[in-house]
This record gives sequence, C-alpha cells and structure tokens, in this order.
Amino acid sequence: DGTDHCYSHGGPKGHHSEWDSTIFDYLKWEVLRFLLSNVKWWIEEYGFDGFRFDGITSMLYHSHGIGKGYTGGYHEYFGPDADIDSHIYLMLANDLIHGLCPSAITVGEDVSGMPTLCRPVDEGGFGFDYRLAMAIPDMFIKLLKEGSDDAWDMGHITHTLTNRRWMEKVVAYAESHDQAIV
Repeated sequence: DGTDHCYSHGGPKGHHSEWDSTIFDYLKWEVLRFLLSNVKWWIEEYGFDGFRFDGITSMLYHSHGIGKGYTGGYHEYFGPDADIDSHIYLMLANDLIHGLCPSAITVGEDVSGMPTLCRPVDEGGFGFDYRLAMAIPDMFIKLLKEGSDDAWDMGHITHTLTNRRWMEKVVAYAESHDQAIV
C-alpha cells in the first residue's frame, strides 16, 4: 500500500525500541488472517502439536513491559497499559490451535505474571496450557555467574522454583537461549 506500516502500526506505536522491529496491528483483518493462517498451516501441513509463543510480555502491554516491575496487582495487568488487541489475537490463536488439534500444547513466555494466561478461552483466559517460567533460568545464570556454590540460598531457590499462580502449569528449564547472550 506504499506505507511502512501495512501490517504494523504507523509511527512510534509501530516500532519496538528494544528489538528494533515493527509491531503488528492486531486490529487489521489482514494481520489476523496472516497470523492465524500461519498457525493453521503449521498444524495441517507439518502436523505441529505444540507452539511456544516467545516474548509475549512485549505484546501484552503498550509499554512492552519495558522498565516495569510487576508485583501482582491486577491494576498492573488490566489497566490502560494493557494491549487488548494483542490479548484478543492470543485468545484467537490458542482457540484455533486447540480447535484444530485438541491435544496440542501451547506455551506462553510471559515474565509479567499476567493472570489468566493459562486459563481456557471460554473462561476469559488466554488459553495457554503452560507458562514458560523465565525466572528459573534467570536465577540459575545469576547463581553461576555471581556466587560460589556454598553461598546459594536454598530458600530463594525453592521460592523461585515454586513461585507461580495457584494451579498454573509451567514449563521450566535451567538454561535458556536468553542467557546465551548475557
């Protein structure tokens, strides 16, 4: 269409300063069709039965979560910073995935602790099956880089390993691609 924002927002809203990338405009039908048809294609063409949505904290908020320290208060998640358009896209994607392949597993990488991330769409949630517990690899890389083994605080380790919303399922691992660049 001659603009630099056919599938993204125009102006500063369409630019992610931390990643130097554009940001999809989830209100545009063409964007939704493109993204959802990709999900469907991977399931039908290659038999994918699992999807990991990387960096969705950046999608969930207009601020992209940059410079935020989420404490668990609902006003932090559902206030004016919430990007409702991306919320709807994530709900549609999860609903499509589970509709096409009921045994599929979806994992959302969110570091903000967004409530309802792993609740079914029909309950008003985002529909992810698991949250990727990013605090765990972050903690382990810090332990390995900054202290000796005998200085590890087992209470802190246990808290980090078990800190999640009640009944929320998580996927966790001790090392992540994010730590490879630290």
